[in-house]
Amino acid sequence: MKTGIHWLLRIILLVVALATAGTFIPRPLIAPVEASSAVATHRILLLSGAIHTDIAIPLDEETRAAFSFLDDGEFPLGHPNAEWLVVGWGGRAFYLETPTWSELKPMPVLRALTIDRSVLHVDLAGHIAEPQPAVVAFDIGDEQLARLRNFISDSFVRDAGEVKLISNAGYGEIDRFFEAEGYFNALFGCNTWTAAALRSAGLRTGFWNPLPPSLRLSVAVYN
Repeated sequence: MKTGIHWLLRIILLVVALATAGTFIPRPLIAPVEASSAVATHRILLLSGAIHTDIAIPLDEETRAAFSFLDDGEFPLGHPNAEWLVVGWGGRAFYLETPTWSELKPMPVLRALTIDRSVLHVDLAGHIAEPQPAVVAFDIGDEQLARLRNFISDSFVRDAGEVKLISNAGYGEIDRFFEAEGYFNALFGCNTWTAAALRSAGLRTGFWNPLPPSLRLSVAVYN
């Protein structure tokens, strides 16, 4: 019994140590020169909740053109009041079956803790107030935003060039779910995808950011 408790404590301490190191060891180790010298003409947002993060990118002409494959009557990408495209990546079972904490079920949790197929959640937003605890803003240049758009676009699974919409899945009237590249698990989940997306835009994150507080802290330290 004591041996089992000792091993459990060791595992907990190891996870804490890895999470701490993952937060305070920057990735990349050296700040990109091009990012520091770029003219910051665009604003992007990191949106965070208790366990999940999304990225919001401005709905300018280039963004609407890059994601024109999303634009139809049910997802009004060109709506004049839409200011942000909000994208998040996550585990299929947990994301689709847990729109609210009150709907939490054992099987999606089990899939999230092991391995699951991934999906992308896409939504539109109007004005997002700043500052607020759940919103972190970054100003980046043209090339950095272009790379971020490409990173997000490349995360969609495509069949003969067409993205794969998951029918009858969504939390509201216009948001949508799509099949995504990669597999989800608790160690490399939604927040590590968000961190990789931010790095594609020339920002620095921690080496491993499995939770929103870790990601928020690391981007605050290194950007």
